[in-house]
Amino acid sequence: MNFTIRKAITEDARAILGLIKELALFEKLPDAVVVTFEDIKRDGFGKNPLFQAFIAEKEGEIVGMALYYYRYSTWKGKTIHLEDLIVKHSMRGQNIGSALYKAILQQAYDEKIRRVEWAVLDWNTPARDFYIKSGAKILDGWETVQMDEENLKKYILKNK
Repeated sequence: MNFTIRKAITEDARAILGLIKELALFEKLPDAVVVTFEDIKRDGFGKNPLFQAFIAEKEGEIVGMALYYYRYSTWKGKTIHLEDLIVKHSMRGQNIGSALYKAILQQAYDEKIRRVEWAVLDWNTPARDFYIKSGAKILDGWETVQMDEENLKKYILKNK
């Protein structure tokens, strides 16, 4: 293994943002990222961090990350939500993604977490196949629901 996996630190904030932007390009949504360097620094490394991350580093360069946070399930208790697992396009095929995935699952196992969950795009066949092969289940009958900032505002103003 010619790379290392470690916990993210404050100095990684800019690289984390860069990886997020690279993922947005991959997902064909380059203008969707509105989070800033300051947001990442505050929200991941401030007084009350909202997320944590594992970083993949190769020859001093950050080449991947797995960003996650804790949630609470009324059925399972404490869970981990894997928000994004990102490996730079030029670094794929070197087992970096697998190592980041294992780091998240190892953390969950060590902490006796009852569930780790994440979303995967329906067209991302390599990721879907990898997850299924690892023993994860892609749930039938469940769909992701979101309310964006604009519609949230409309709803609140309409229902005052």
